[in-house]
Amino acid sequence: MTRRAGGMHYTSIENIHKVIDPLFLDDLKKELADIKAIKTTKTKRQKLLAFQNKLASLKFLDPACGSGNFLTESYLSLRRLENDILQELSGLEITFGFEGEHNPIKVSIHQFYGIEINDFAVAVTKAALWIAESQALQETENIVHLNLDFLPLKSYANIYEGNALRVAWREILPPGECNFIMGNPPFVGHQWRSTEQISDMEIAFHDLPKHGKLDYVCAWYNKGIDYMQGTNIFAAFVSTNSIVQGESVGILWQFLFDKKLVIEFAHRPFVWTSESNEQAAVHCVIVGFSQGNNSRQKLLFSGNQAKIAENINGYLLDAPNVFIQARSSSMANDVPKICKGSQPTDNQNLLLSQEEYDELVSSYPKAKNLIKRFVGASEFINNQPRYCLWLNNIEPVEYSVIPVIMNRLKKVADFRKKSPTESVRRDADIPMLFTQIRQPNESYLLIPRHSSQSRKYIPIGYMSHDVICGDANYMIPCATLYLFGVLTSNVHMAWTTTLCGRIKSDYRYSPAIYNNFPWPQVTTRQKEEIEDTAQAIIDARAKYPNSSLAILYGRNSMPPELTKAHQANVRAVMAAYGFDVKSMTEAECVARLMEMYVELTK
Repeated sequence: MTRRAGGMHYTSIENIHKVIDPLFLDDLKKELADIKAIKTTKTKRQKLLAFQNKLASLKFLDPACGSGNFLTESYLSLRRLENDILQELSGLEITFGFEGEHNPIKVSIHQFYGIEINDFAVAVTKAALWIAESQALQETENIVHLNLDFLPLKSYANIYEGNALRVAWREILPPGECNFIMGNPPFVGHQWRSTEQISDMEIAFHDLPKHGKLDYVCAWYNKGIDYMQGTNIFAAFVSTNSIVQGESVGILWQFLFDKKLVIEFAHRPFVWTSESNEQAAVHCVIVGFSQGNNSRQKLLFSGNQAKIAENINGYLLDAPNVFIQARSSSMANDVPKICKGSQPTDNQNLLLSQEEYDELVSSYPKAKNLIKRFVGASEFINNQPRYCLWLNNIEPVEYSVIPVIMNRLKKVADFRKKSPTESVRRDADIPMLFTQIRQPNESYLLIPRHSSQSRKYIPIGYMSHDVICGDANYMIPCATLYLFGVLTSNVHMAWTTTLCGRIKSDYRYSPAIYNNFPWPQVTTRQKEEIEDTAQAIIDARAKYPNSSLAILYGRNSMPPELTKAHQANVRAVMAAYGFDVKSMTEAECVARLMEMYVELTK
């Protein structure tokens, strides 16, 4: 529980190997396999002994080692390789023994270094390494047929208690001696950090003033790349997926790439599982990196599939190093502007539930002319009725005679007077109006700012100008069917899931997604086909007037007509971009869009 509270998550053996296999173990296994394939006995023997010495020379650092899972499994993995070597040597008539021709064990736990802030976890890590050493020793005994219990092995574990963001790593393990850095540092969002963790970030990001909204785990990347300068160290960390989404990419990765960080391998976002009872239900990424001094083949993992990449960027895509920034208007000149809905800042006093609406209109029938339907994101998606007092251009004589309304306006004024924001305090003098009014005079396309990641598509739709759009949504006035067809497509959805911020794991849409989106160059026929599929989606929804968008777009409740309409839309939009609908993956789609973005911004 202590580690969970600190943003640390226990790691399964399977997930540990997602880190250490591409970091070092796969290469070592291949090297041993190549040696075992040598036919000449003398050469094979020399290579095996040299490889064992190589294993014994490697040094590993986990700067957030927790209970030592990564260090212990890495040690056991090296010892398994060493035992494999000993098995091969036993067939080459090697004599084992402390005083004999070959000392059988060279890999030791003192090659493994850890830093951990929790004193109990430090003790657990040391004990885990000693237990692992004992287990590996028994396996070796079965291979060399010797009793090794009394060999004068000096076992000590280099596990240091301290705050890894404040201690000097080089004093624990000089960079010139380190080969690999790995681990699962704690992730804590900016709104959840303690005062000490905020101070930790200030220290770790002494050279990046705009680090405030980065996750706590990002500090390990900056401290790591500073430690790695001028070395061939290869590092890999488990991290929250937020570091490769939204505004974090432009802040963190542009800064790290300027320090010559190169992403050597990465696991795209996946659901994290652990072996603890207090499982951490989070979405994670794994990022392996160097200071650009490795000539390894870059690997990008999606699930259990790996592909060779030319370049892995900050969004963990095989694409150029692009950093999508906020912009005030779309890169395309022929699409309308997007803006946030109107903001009441009313402490719920300008808004009315269905029951409040019914009660007010029943008591004061004329109040009906002062009320409009109101939709936030939840009301839109779940088809929940809600209303608001909309007193723009309404003569005071019409509402000043209704005590219920005047009482609500007084509460709005009192609430705004206490606001820390000066503009809101000024608006206390006009409590009958929303503090931000953006309602268009024509119909508009509504995009909810937050939407569940469980849906294949973010539900968007047209609304009448008489329905007040709240600030939990974005709206696009004068949106054509063609624009709706492209925005509801899988192409725009792929772009959104990569660029959007997240609330937990749910989507958080923003104008930066829309304004930076590369639109296709379409022929008249392609545009008409997209419009036809857009209308088909609207028509399919209309067949189910009693079902909310939450139901219509549920993973297991999407009606066949709507599914078919979206599939047709996918084909039409993909064809407009020249994408292969049968073979292109979502990651490949976004990578191509980023290439288009680079061309558009040149």
